[in-house]
Amino acid sequence: MTKDSYMLRVSKVQILGDNMKMNDYQLETILRNLSTIKDRSPFYQMKYKDIDLTKIRDQKDFETLPFSDKSDLREVYPLGLQAVPDKEVVRIHSSSGTTGTPVIIPYTKKDVEDWAIQFERCYRMAGITEMDRIHITPGYGLWTAGIGFQAGAERLGAMAIPMGPGNTEKQLKMMVDLQSTVLCATSSYALLLSEEIQKRGIRDKLALKKGVIGSERWGDKMRKRIAGELGVELYDIYGLTEIYGPGIGISCSYKNGIHVWDDYLYFEVINPKTGEVLPDGQVGELVITTLRKEGAPLIRYRTHDLTRIIPGDCPCGSRFPRIDIITGRTDDMIKVKGVNMFPAQFEELIAKFPDASSEYQVMIDHLEGKDHLTLFFETKLEQEKRPQLEKDMAKEFKEMVNITIIPKAVNIGDLPRSEKKTPRIFDNRY
Repeated sequence: MTKDSYMLRVSKVQILGDNMKMNDYQLETILRNLSTIKDRSPFYQMKYKDIDLTKIRDQKDFETLPFSDKSDLREVYPLGLQAVPDKEVVRIHSSSGTTGTPVIIPYTKKDVEDWAIQFERCYRMAGITEMDRIHITPGYGLWTAGIGFQAGAERLGAMAIPMGPGNTEKQLKMMVDLQSTVLCATSSYALLLSEEIQKRGIRDKLALKKGVIGSERWGDKMRKRIAGELGVELYDIYGLTEIYGPGIGISCSYKNGIHVWDDYLYFEVINPKTGEVLPDGQVGELVITTLRKEGAPLIRYRTHDLTRIIPGDCPCGSRFPRIDIITGRTDDMIKVKGVNMFPAQFEELIAKFPDASSEYQVMIDHLEGKDHLTLFFETKLEQEKRPQLEKDMAKEFKEMVNITIIPKAVNIGDLPRSEKKTPRIFDNRY
């Protein structure tokens, strides 16, 4: 099947409103990859040693294959996932490794080019053109972020301003002097910059129009605050180190999900407990299979990100399917007094109270034989008005989750800001 006929077929599927199923192009590509994967990759040779891959013929068969996971990739550190000869590897990237052995991902020349193509699509989906000046604050180095943003900008033909993280003084100077029109950042750093811009009163000196934000989940309240303070239109970009990096999907101007590039990747959503593939529209764990990746192909890779496949067409007219904004991670869950909770529930609580700002921090302690959860949140309210707000929030959370928490109001700016990702949950019980 040619790429043009594939595009035509997918367009028809979207018009008919069918669920996002494996199409002919995806199936043919996956079967072709499976036919040689044992020969190319020591990792898959071991993983599939007891599986006859010639018997995988359709989507139903494919869904019987075992999942892969970050723990699998750590076991074959450093380059056990590599599926091409050394001479074809032109670059490596790696996860941070802050929670264990890092995951190293080798890239071929084609992998690097394919990543840039996907990232250029993201910029174009956000209405960014070659006339824009793209201010890039995510980090460079082994991490996939900064260099991905830059490669996409250069392929687009826009001016890339590769700042990297930190040195806020210089960031703001370059934004003003170079008249940056697009800010690329984590939500945490975008907030820090927006607060600093407000503090210095320099917003009218900026030319910012759009923000491309990724790397961490963020709530609607934080999104609206950053957009309002910077005066920009924000777009959520999605990606992970193991799957190219950021740029495998982005929201459009309708802000109703993230369009994903299904000619490069195949997406499933599963029940994280049973592994069952869920129907479109149901929230579960996102699983990704790479279709074209050469250096480190991944088959049924569990991302641990919680989302859903959004059925139907997007008003923007794009033929690319959508997943919902990431609501959390399966490993984000905390258990207090026998109740399971996710960070999104604290953001949902804060969103219900106009006097509470977007920033929060959760402290969990075990004192005198009992668990205590304290929710610190920022507010502009005067001191004498805060006790009632705290009381109202405690009551609301009790009704939402059936657990008693201790809300504590603090001043705007009291909670820590980050140039990368902001930790929000601190479990001091262990």
